[in-house]
Amino acid sequence: MPYFVYLLASKPNGTLYCGVTNDLIRRTFEHREGQAKGFTRRYDVKHLVWYEPHDDVREAIHRETRIKKWNRAWKIELIERMNPGWCDLYETLQL
Repeated sequence: MPYFVYLLASKPNGTLYCGVTNDLIRRTFEHREGQAKGFTRRYDVKHLVWYEPHDDVREAIHRETRIKKWNRAWKIELIERMNPGWCDLYETLQL
């Protein structure tokens, strides 16, 4: 079962959120619809701008923990390498 580390943004260069999930489509949908309580709903963070698959849940959690400690510039660089236009990648996921 794949696991995903992902970054959401409120808008290009806006507020960022990093998470981990085993169901990227479902979890992103929950953020988009305001079903995820807390930070993302409070700050309207719902655009999937980066993700990375992992085969092992421990690897995914470790990666998420490291990314959360990064400074903002490093997170932006990570996003822009995969998604220079800050497009909402949710629309590209296989539904």
